[in-house]
Amino acid sequence: MTPPPPAEELHERDAMICRACGNEERASEGYPCADCGTFICIMCSIRGVIRCRSCQEKSAGGETNR
Repeated sequence: MTPPPPAEELHERDAMICRACGNEERASEGYPCADCGTFICIMCSIRGVIRCRSCQEKSAGGETNR
C-alpha cells in the first residue's frame, strides 16, 4: 500500500501592518482606528494610541487651525 500524497501546506497569513507604528502583527490582536477603522496593533493600543498615523496628523493639524 502506498502512502497518501502529502497535504498541501496552507500559506494563509493572519497579519496586518499597524497604521500607527508600521509593525506587522496578527490581525486578530488589534483594534480599529477610532476615526477611519484601519488596523492598530495591540501594543499601540496598550500604549494608548487610538488613531492611525494619518488620522492623528489630521487631528493635530485641525486643532492648531482653530
